[in-house]
Amino acid sequence: MHPETYLALHHTRTAELQTQAEAHRLATEAKPPRPELRTRLGWTLVEVGLRLAATPNNPKPAVA
Repeated sequence: MHPETYLALHHTRTAELQTQAEAHRLATEAKPPRPELRTRLGWTLVEVGLRLAATPNNPKPAVA
């Protein structure tokens, strides 16, 4: 490939990537962060896991 053609393609691709990066940056800034929900969900899953681990392996049979 001719060096000037390569350089022109490089500049075009660079501009495209910068545009995509700017759009992504603006999109992430527009969304409010929700770490409290993520933290609550994580601890809830930990609690469920601990309850499952603490239950006996031989549950009582249901009375019919």
